[in-house]
Amino acid sequence: MFEALTPVSEMLARNLDVLTEQPLLVCGLLEDNLPGMLAQAGPAPRIFTTDFSYFQWQEKQGTSQVEFGIQPTQAAAGLLLLMPKAKAEAEYLLAACLPLLAPGAQLFMAGDNKGGVKSAPKLLAPYADQVHKLDSARRASLYQAELVRPAAPFKLANWRKGYHLEQEQLQICTLPGVFSAGHLDSGTRLLLDNLGKLKGRVLDFGCGAGVLGATLLNRQPELELECIDINALALEATRLTLAENNLQAKVYASNGLSQVSGTFNHIVANPPFHAGLKTFFHTTEALLTSAKEYLVHGGSLTLVANAFLPYPELIERSFGQCETLAVNGKFKIYRAVRRS
Repeated sequence: MFEALTPVSEMLARNLDVLTEQPLLVCGLLEDNLPGMLAQAGPAPRIFTTDFSYFQWQEKQGTSQVEFGIQPTQAAAGLLLLMPKAKAEAEYLLAACLPLLAPGAQLFMAGDNKGGVKSAPKLLAPYADQVHKLDSARRASLYQAELVRPAAPFKLANWRKGYHLEQEQLQICTLPGVFSAGHLDSGTRLLLDNLGKLKGRVLDFGCGAGVLGATLLNRQPELELECIDINALALEATRLTLAENNLQAKVYASNGLSQVSGTFNHIVANPPFHAGLKTFFHTTEALLTSAKEYLVHGGSLTLVANAFLPYPELIERSFGQCETLAVNGKFKIYRAVRRS
């Protein structure tokens, strides 16, 4: 999954002499074994990731200096930030990582030219007096700067935002880079309006900011809810949302359904469609293929998806049937029941 080098890493391979002068803290949009390439050329970097699947993959490679969570904890000599999809997430990562560096540390930012990396000089301006463009190739760019003043201590509360769901009378808490961070998207609204009454043990797959889970518990406090996501910031946002509304659920990281145990009466999902700059179907396809095995007899899978995606065929192949509960201009709600 992460074996082939991305164009960004291929560009960075031309700059290993500069990037391996000191052990770097590497974070951001990690999509390959760039840290391994750096380790072969010089001191092994520390890795910080908010992506649980990447964390698992690095651990399987035998990497010891890898952290998963909402902020890194280990000091480093320099930083390499791979530009994430959301500019706000890049600002967050700089604020979370730079307190671990001393003044004089080298700062590098790299990314796809269409992915926002050209904003590197502005993003680094609060921490550096000058930002230099070191390289540009493979439609990617690398910027370098020097940390000239200590970064302020990181406080998660400074990055917390939210909005009110009037219909549900809920306060949603969000963090940078989390899906639907500024408002309720129309797909989730359509799903909420078509879930109906549930029972028993319920799994919120890809919980994001906790909108689905909090709404379900608000409607039916008796539900036994578990919320999973691959993204540490999403998991933290869900925890904050639940706490803000005095609700309780089990919240944990899972790569697809691989960390889930037992069976459920219902699985509800607003699954990912984009990862980084790429359209991303793998996680949802895996869900549709394996969800039946995680449902009790008579249990249901209900999800929202872009109307053009070919999910009904996958659902029918696994469950033998697929019902379309609702449609709007962009989204469809699908439901399938385990009959055997």
